[in-house]
Amino acid sequence: MDAPLTADSLIRPWRTATLVASLVAAVELVVLIALALLLLAKPLAHAVRHHAQATALAPAKTHAVKPVVQAKKHHVAKPKLSRSAVGVVVFNGNGRAGAASSAAARLSGLGYRIRGKGNAARQDYATTVVMYKRGYEAEGVRLAHDLHVHVVGPLDGLKPSALHGGKLAVVLGAR
Repeated sequence: MDAPLTADSLIRPWRTATLVASLVAAVELVVLIALALLLLAKPLAHAVRHHAQATALAPAKTHAVKPVVQAKKHHVAKPKLSRSAVGVVVFNGNGRAGAASSAAARLSGLGYRIRGKGNAARQDYATTVVMYKRGYEAEGVRLAHDLHVHVVGPLDGLKPSALHGGKLAVVLGAR
């Protein structure tokens, strides 16, 4: 004969089935979350990268303090030296690979003598800057005009020895 059914024997299978079903549901939830992350990771990374690039290349805010003297609008003396007699050092301040080399090639094509090229101390310059050694402001303004650069000033943060005998420095920015 069969053993009599007790209340305990009727409840236990349901309790075990409930625990198993809960465990399966939890595993399914983890798998669904992992699949969602895998499907959304690439578009999300692309969107974040696009936003970061747009922010980095956005125009500077108008209330920002300008760290370098703007090109003077008043009368500047004519350059004493020809382009071929002016040594220029090109610094990459925007972080783009090869920017200093391409700018140096462009300047060389304009007749300037390139004294050196390399990376600037910082890689976050927003705009390109032309700096000149004392007594070579006119040559600096001419170089800025040739490059369509609006920010010209005396050496700031660079020692004259960093110019390797040159008179001018160009620090390339994002714009």
